[in-house]
Amino acid sequence: MDMRKYFYQLIAKYIRFYVRPEDTMALVSNSSDLLPVMFPESLKWDGSLPNNEDPVDYVVISGCIHYERDIQMFLQQLHHHCIPTTRVIITFYSALWRPLLNLATKLGLRVKTQEENWLAPEDVENLVRLSGYDSVKTDSRVLCPIYIPLISDFLNRFIAPLPLFKGLAMLNILVARPVMVPGALPVPLSVSVIVPARNEEGNIDNAVQRLPAMGPDDELIFVEGNSTDNTWEKIQEVQRQYGSTRNIIIAQQSGKGKGDAVRKGFSLATKDIFMILDADLTVPPEDLPKFYNAIVGGQGEFINGSRLVYPMEGQAMRFLNMVGNKFFAVAFSFVLGQRFRDTLCGTKVLSRTHYEKLAKHRKYFGEFDPFGDFDLLFGGARMGLKIVEVPIGYRDRVYGATNISRWRHGLILLKMLIFAATRIRFI
Repeated sequence: MDMRKYFYQLIAKYIRFYVRPEDTMALVSNSSDLLPVMFPESLKWDGSLPNNEDPVDYVVISGCIHYERDIQMFLQQLHHHCIPTTRVIITFYSALWRPLLNLATKLGLRVKTQEENWLAPEDVENLVRLSGYDSVKTDSRVLCPIYIPLISDFLNRFIAPLPLFKGLAMLNILVARPVMVPGALPVPLSVSVIVPARNEEGNIDNAVQRLPAMGPDDELIFVEGNSTDNTWEKIQEVQRQYGSTRNIIIAQQSGKGKGDAVRKGFSLATKDIFMILDADLTVPPEDLPKFYNAIVGGQGEFINGSRLVYPMEGQAMRFLNMVGNKFFAVAFSFVLGQRFRDTLCGTKVLSRTHYEKLAKHRKYFGEFDPFGDFDLLFGGARMGLKIVEVPIGYRDRVYGATNISRWRHGLILLKMLIFAATRIRFI
């Protein structure tokens, strides 16, 4: 196989992780070799940069920054054509490979080019920041740019992503988003708070009474399923009691598990921002405005709670649970390419628009998430959403017992982690 063809097939594969067939994309590249493998008929492309009237979902800048005399000005000019949901994907080569690429050029394995810039990832991140973008994630790929049967694919798929080898990789990939201009949102955004509840009778009143207003027309959605106490009766009671002052929607899930209840709640939600609040109230409802402010203020597009920053109450988290949380935080940070302190916090927030797009492609990561929030993390990472964590105080449960089985659910999490790694990190 031709060296260039194999290498560009690799680049195309990494870009297609983010870009789906129905997405629109503009390619800015110095090489026509990328076109045949990057743009099958299912991908829409008009060959030009986006404009404000007809923006695209992704702008891919492949290799061009090596030839730009003023990268900052180039990126600033591009910024004028972006909208907040646009993702800019920049691919560039590691300076460590410069001697080998020069040798490949002399041997005729590579077209002769005049690269102006050989930049470290930190330099590109700084230029991106100076140009009005927020770096979402960076990645390093490709240890073997030429095709050697079995060996190339093994090295590039399984070895290159490992922390010890990332510094040796040839290709750097940076995903960025344009920074939101303050005041760009035309109207205040309202919130749908989804509360999955099983055997939580004693917490329902507090969930209603303690939930603060965030947007002008918020809604509270209780989804009950398979309770052995009077949770459903209590939910019906609070709807009657508070229905004149609060927009309360209630439903019973047809399936089992929190994940099924969360998806049921999302299907009923009608507002701009979706939030998950666990009915045990160990994450205080009073902390939800912090999540609201983070997403409407543009600090992030997927807001995750972190219980491991502030001191916890009493026995809010047992020792083995703490160990498991820290393990999964490190593991998920590696797999998703963004840093986490606490992936197991059930409070997660994203916009309705992003959720609807994410839900269309849930099958990519399988549909066996029993918690209803990890497939959100996986999908958010694939979409290139900026994920940020909001520290919250973690409280003792005051009613009932946990619905989480430490060992059974821990094994399911491990299975999900391994599966997600094959779809995100080792591709």
